[in-house]
Amino acid sequence: MVHAFSVLGCNIAVDVNSGAVHVLDPLSYALVQAAGDDYSKMPVLPDADQTEAASAWQELLELKEAGLLDTPMDYVDPADAVPKDAPVKALCLHVAHDCNLRCKYCFASTGDFGTGRKIMPPDTAKKAIDWVVRKSGKRHNIEVDFFGGEPLMAMDTVKATVEYARAHEAQWGKHFRFTMTTNGVLLSDENIKYFNENMDNCVLSLDGRKEINDKNRLTVNGKGSYDVIVPKFLKLIQERDKNKDYYVRGTFTRDNLDFSNDVISIADLGVDSISVEPVTADDSDPYSLREQDLPQIFEEYERLAKIMLKRKDFNFFHFNVDLSQGPCVIKRMRGCGAGCEYVAVTPDGDLYPCHQFVGKEEFKMGSIFEDDFNMEIANTFAGLNIYTREDCKTCWARFYCSGGCSAANLNANGDMKKPYRIGCEMQRKRLECAIAMKAIEAGAAEFSEDR
Repeated sequence: MVHAFSVLGCNIAVDVNSGAVHVLDPLSYALVQAAGDDYSKMPVLPDADQTEAASAWQELLELKEAGLLDTPMDYVDPADAVPKDAPVKALCLHVAHDCNLRCKYCFASTGDFGTGRKIMPPDTAKKAIDWVVRKSGKRHNIEVDFFGGEPLMAMDTVKATVEYARAHEAQWGKHFRFTMTTNGVLLSDENIKYFNENMDNCVLSLDGRKEINDKNRLTVNGKGSYDVIVPKFLKLIQERDKNKDYYVRGTFTRDNLDFSNDVISIADLGVDSISVEPVTADDSDPYSLREQDLPQIFEEYERLAKIMLKRKDFNFFHFNVDLSQGPCVIKRMRGCGAGCEYVAVTPDGDLYPCHQFVGKEEFKMGSIFEDDFNMEIANTFAGLNIYTREDCKTCWARFYCSGGCSAANLNANGDMKKPYRIGCEMQRKRLECAIAMKAIEAGAAEFSEDR
């Protein structure tokens, strides 16, 4: 399967199964488009010089012979996409089902996930660490994400968890990697110092321009949060070790379909690691994205790509693409591992497939206190991959997105196996922009701001 597209002035063909990317001249591009999935004979291009077309076609056939174009998917067994008895390697630790913001688009019912406002006791967090150590088998590295609500409302629990895990790493033969996701309202000099010393990654929530952020990310008293959080975020970033990760993460809705301006607004603050992601919401919500919004969204991704090629002073999460397709083809077939390799733990110790399923009782997988784990649910999630999702089998982007987000699919379609179509369209556009940027940065294609 070959996907041919033209973006940022580049004519590109992606060989889906091998991952090879080719920058093509107009004649070769026209031949690839005309050939589709049939390379048994040269397509007829009435307006082309036939001698030149034959020469270009021969070069394409040589790529095919080399396994770089129109290659079959015959090097892996689809059954390998289903993890068997996989160890749990990551926890989303909901230390707070409470929040000091009231974001209008919040999927977590303003922080409590519809289950009531609670803080996780330190002893529960320690039990969660014990649980994942047992479930991680021989795996050495374990991820723990402090999540909410707003985790800074549970700093005692956060600190007790880190101290407990670090104190027992050598005994258990494990290494913990901690991530903190925060809205920043409660950041203090003390917390900033603690996070920069102890958190391997910090995710800082900001929607971009002040007017956009303050329209949707409001305090309990209905006031905007921008002026409160931005100075704190910048202090954390400026004092952070360059070898430790962070990114500023925002959400765009129908309120800011011109979201490239929000990415630029964040970059202009001096932030060099940015993610502004599309909201996932019910169609009935006024801020949800609609099919008619896609042309403008596509234009925004292209505009952002052009700006980034010129500026080169920040990266955008959704344009970070690995053209080697990563170290493991199996991982690319089955995605994030939610529900089998990754689970969420609530303040009460209940287990769910991931943070976006918390509060959906039909997806409750057990409890850390009872040491049970619903393998029927785990096996359902383990079986979700690009081969069990019918729509993914014919999608050129399947090895880059691994079938999309199960929660987004469920919310949009009532079926985790049926991809969220608008999300897929945005993903494919982001990938086209990212691949074209890679080609330009590698010198395989030229870039002009006018294209």
